Amino acid sequence: MHRTLWWTAAALVALAGPAAAQRNGDGAAKKLYCWNENGSKVCGDALPATAVDSARTEISARSGLATGRVDRALSADERAAAAARAEAERQAALAAEAQKRRELAMVESYASEAELRRAYEHRLSLSQGTLQSSRMAVTGLRQSLLSLLRRAGEAELMGKPVAKPLGDNIRTQHAELQRQQRLLTDHQREAAEVQGEFADTLARYRALKISAADAAAGGNGG
Repeated sequence: MHRTLWWTAAALVALAGPAAAQRNGDGAAKKLYCWNENGSKVCGDALPATAVDSARTEISARSGLATGRVDRALSADERAAAAARAEAERQAALAAEAQKRRELAMVESYASEAELRRAYEHRLSLSQGTLQSSRMAVTGLRQSLLSLLRRAGEAELMGKPVAKPLGDNIRTQHAELQRQQRLLTDHQREAAEVQGEFADTLARYRALKISAADAAAGGNGG
C-alpha cells in the first residue's frame, strides 16, 4: 500500500464504521495499527507476526487519532549496548552518592580548616620528603658520572685508552642516573597530585561549610 499514514488510517476508520467504535470482548477500546513495510505505510486492525518487532503507531478506531507509538524491538547488539549504558549510569550514580557521603563525613569530621590541614600534613610531608630524596639522588649520581667522565677524558687527552672497568662504571652510572631521573619525574607528579588534591578538598570543604551554615541559618530563621 502506498497511501500516507493519515489517509490510510482514516480510510480504515471509515470502512470499519460503527463496529470500530465498539469495545472488544474484554472491554478495551479497539485499536488500529500502522507500520512501515517495505518502504510503505501499512495499517490494519490486527498486527501480523511480521510486524510485531517493527515500530508502529496505535490509532483509536473511534476517533482516528494516534494514541501511542511503539518503537521497534532492539537487536541483540543494541540491547547489550543499552544494558552497558544503564550499568555505566548506575555505577556513576553510586559513585556520586559515595562521593556525597564522603563529603558529608569530611564536614562532620573536621571542625575547622586547621584540622583538615593537619590531616593532610603527613601525606604532604611524605611526598615532599620523597621528592627531596629523589632530587638528592639525581644530583649525587650526576656529580659521580661527571667525575668518571672527567677521568675518561683525561686518559684520552694523555693518549691512553679508557680502562674497561672505568667504561663499564660510566655506563652503569649513566643508566642509574636515567632511572633516577624517571623516578624524580614520577615523584614530582605524585607530589603535585597530593597538593592538588588538598587544594580541591579544602575548596570543597569551605563550600560545604558555607552551605551548612546557610542551611542552619535558614532553619533558624524559619
